[in-house]
Amino acid sequence: MNLIVMGPPGAGKGTQSRWLGERLDVPVISTGEMLRDEIKRKTALGTQAKRHMDKGELIPDALMIRVIEERLKRQDCKRGFILDGFPRTVAQAEALHRMRASLGGTIERAVSLSVPNEELLKRLSGRRTCRECGAMYHIIFDPPTNEGLCNKCNGELYQRDDDHEDIISSRLEIYDAQTAPVLEYYRKHRQLVEVDGVGGRDDVLDRILAALGVAKS
Repeated sequence: MNLIVMGPPGAGKGTQSRWLGERLDVPVISTGEMLRDEIKRKTALGTQAKRHMDKGELIPDALMIRVIEERLKRQDCKRGFILDGFPRTVAQAEALHRMRASLGGTIERAVSLSVPNEELLKRLSGRRTCRECGAMYHIIFDPPTNEGLCNKCNGELYQRDDDHEDIISSRLEIYDAQTAPVLEYYRKHRQLVEVDGVGGRDDVLDRILAALGVAKS
């Protein structure tokens, strides 16, 4: 099954994509993780991406399309995949359609998680990330055992630049203006599945599986 998981920043795309990947036994392709790895390794791509991410801007289409196209050609995507964080524009959605057509496949469903902006602000502004291993926590919903320190490696936790409230507000505005039209693109193609993203992780996953017609394990 080839899926897209969509939604505004903080909607839980990463968490639900990972759980879906385990449930369906397909790889999860997270553009956010791919880009953060490039930034950490200080590659040319990472340097370009960081300039946009620090301002709360979307990564240019040409840059993201090149990265995704190479990834989807790998052997582990032959049985299916889940895209987390791509496409974010209609141009990216159209490019993805062309990619899949050239490989003899298609996107079966685009899952959209809906969460109110007030909830998104609360979720994102409370996130903390480990400088050493990249593990993520939340000061309200998932705090570390020792304040400011990672449970896994004892590394320092910090607030990413794009998790400050002013940047979050900018990211949500950009999502509404540039990414929301992608919903209409998949709606027209009858591939869109809209799911309420508020509630416990298990509850949201159950809603997604029901919408996809996948039986619970």
